[in-house]
Amino acid sequence: MSSYDAIYFLMRWLHYFFGVIWIGHLYYFNFTQVPFFGETDAATKSNAIQKLVPRALWWFRWGAMFTFVTGFVMLSMWGARVGGDALKTSFGLFICVGALLGTVMFLNVWLVIWPNQKVVIESTTLAAQGKPGLPNAAASGAAALLASRTNTMFSLPMLFFMGAASHLPLPSTEGTDFTNALLVATLIIAALEFNAVKGKIGPMATVKGVIHAGVALTVVLFGALWVMA
Repeated sequence: MSSYDAIYFLMRWLHYFFGVIWIGHLYYFNFTQVPFFGETDAATKSNAIQKLVPRALWWFRWGAMFTFVTGFVMLSMWGARVGGDALKTSFGLFICVGALLGTVMFLNVWLVIWPNQKVVIESTTLAAQGKPGLPNAAASGAAALLASRTNTMFSLPMLFFMGAASHLPLPSTEGTDFTNALLVATLIIAALEFNAVKGKIGPMATVKGVIHAGVALTVVLFGALWVMA
């Protein structure tokens, strides 16, 4: 085994490990915690936001960080090896689409979800101490939820394309330049990310809705790439 293979395998193993931590907490927040908070009493919710949520968010954001870092190392190593042929195979196209989705999700964690959740935690702590809560807490909570729901939607095609790269190749594509196909996927993802920052939660307000949205996005992206192949 060459040093390249050893380092690449180590990065892949760590990528899986940190990815499970990150996406596992993402699904916990969206599939378990949010519905629970909608049904429980105010005192229980307040206590959880002060003591449970910060712990979960620590693992969540640092899982995202190291998933991104190990993925970046792997993508850089692979890109350096294949050079200009990176987008001439369905493997390269699917890996790049998956990496693009993962990168946007990582940025949502650190630039949208975590900053807004800090406001919610601080406001809840102040209220528990008998002090006025922060006036922007409700808006911050809504912004964090929309970004988190969008990440959950993105996670379905992200995982699909990561797996499809090695196990579901496009037919008869050897030597095809997929630059335009990647551009189309980028535009679709960018439009949805714009909604994550400036738009509305829409059908993603429910667990069923966000799962359906993720499946639909996977079908749309894969269908678009298949047609352009």
